[in-house]
Amino acid sequence: MAKGAYPEALQRVVAALSKFPGIGGKSAARLALHLLRAPKGEVLELIQAVTDLQDKVRLCTRCFAFADRELCPLCADPSRATGALLVVADPGDLLAIEQVGWFKGRYHVLGGVLSPLDGVGPDDLRIKELLERIPGEKIGEVILALNPSLEGEATTTYLSQELKPLGVKVSRIAYGLPMGGDIKYADRETLREALSHRVET
Repeated sequence: MAKGAYPEALQRVVAALSKFPGIGGKSAARLALHLLRAPKGEVLELIQAVTDLQDKVRLCTRCFAFADRELCPLCADPSRATGALLVVADPGDLLAIEQVGWFKGRYHVLGGVLSPLDGVGPDDLRIKELLERIPGEKIGEVILALNPSLEGEATTTYLSQELKPLGVKVSRIAYGLPMGGDIKYADRETLREALSHRVET
C-alpha cells in the first residue's frame, strides 16, 4: 500500500493486520477495506470477540489445551477414554487431530518442542507435568504426535527415554507427512493413517 494513499487510521489497521501469519500487505488492505465498509455492529462484534479471546481463553490446568474454564471440554468429558494419552506440541495440533475424529482418549500439550538453538530445553516444556500424569491417571499408552522435524524427532526421542521407565507403552504416529511438515496443516486422511499405523518407540 502506497504511503499516504489511505488515511492514517486505515493505514494503522492495515499495518496491524499485516502482522498476522499468512496475511501480506494486499490481504491486510482488503480486510481493512472490508471492515471500513462493514456495518458498525459487525465491527463491534469482532472487537468484542477478540477482546473475549484475550480475556477469557486460557490453558486447561490438566492438558494445557485452550479452555474457558479450569478444564477444557475434552478433559471434562467423562466419555473420553482414560488409558491413552496423545502428546502434541501445541493446541493447533490437538485441534487438527480432533477434527479427524479417530482418537477418543486424552491429550497433553507440551507447549513446543526441544530446540537447543532457540534456547528451548526440557524445563521450558510441560514434560514434568506429562510424567506426573502417567501414574496419577493410570495411563497405559502414550502416543507421541510431534511434527517430523529435527526438533520433533529430538523431542520424541527424549520423551521416549523419560517415559519408558514408568512402565508405559510409548508409540509414535507413523509418517505420511514430509520431513519438516506440520501436523496442523495435514489433511484428515493423512492424519488418520498416521494415527492408525503408529509404531512403538
